[in-house]
Amino acid sequence: MKLLRYGQPGAEKPALLDADGNVRDLSGHVGDIAGSVLTNEGIATLAALDPKSLPLVENPGRLGPCVSRVGKFICVGLNYADHAAETGAKIPEEPILFMKATSAITGPNDNVIIPRKSKKTDWEVELGVVIGDEARYVSEEDAMNHVAGYCLINDVSEREFQAERGGQWTKGKSADSFGPIGPWVVTRDEIADPQNLKMWLTVDGVSRQNGSTRTMIFNVPFLVHYISQFMSLQPGDIISTGTPPGVGLGIKPEPIFLHAGQTIKLGIEGLGEQQQLTVDAA
Repeated sequence: MKLLRYGQPGAEKPALLDADGNVRDLSGHVGDIAGSVLTNEGIATLAALDPKSLPLVENPGRLGPCVSRVGKFICVGLNYADHAAETGAKIPEEPILFMKATSAITGPNDNVIIPRKSKKTDWEVELGVVIGDEARYVSEEDAMNHVAGYCLINDVSEREFQAERGGQWTKGKSADSFGPIGPWVVTRDEIADPQNLKMWLTVDGVSRQNGSTRTMIFNVPFLVHYISQFMSLQPGDIISTGTPPGVGLGIKPEPIFLHAGQTIKLGIEGLGEQQQLTVDAA
């Protein structure tokens, strides 16, 4: 299944995408795409519905963030061997974890806002893992039973805030609009191998990232297992699993960063596409 949310910010409605690419409203069955709806039991309940019996949404308009009320937005840094190489970083011995503020979350095609005083706003196409059943001290072998599905993420980053302003990475990752998620959550049964997905990103039509989840250092089951040793993972939490090479910071001979008026497009095989316009903060 592909689960999504449509409507204006703060008034989104739950829906699914049927086999013909039509949006079908789920409001008569669930309040939102969040929490218990994403557990194994919740997903099974939705899977039992006949999509054609659901109201057709002929003009869904804006797509909202594919998951509502995200409790934790956990990110993994330097998790692609080829991306670590382009930045000159050492391959991590354990996953590098940091948090992205949930207030950064926006719809997949909403504007990306360049923060005030930003000089180095950058892009990162990433595979998002959406947690289903609660995970606490889970084994690597059992980890996938706690995954509801996957989504596309643009882990927008301000590199000066991240690396040159002291402290941890969070301040460079958490500006409003720095977390576009969606267009939909694709349930795990539809993705045979999350470690073999093509991923890409362009800026103003120029190819910047063209990679694959094959080059992940730590795979999805290991990440769910590993993170659950340090904190419980709740239904609707999101793990952003790292990015392949091609970020602005890594461009030679000089890095290239975003400015207002640019168009970012990105996608992951089987998970859909996003498109954002960059604008200056008010």
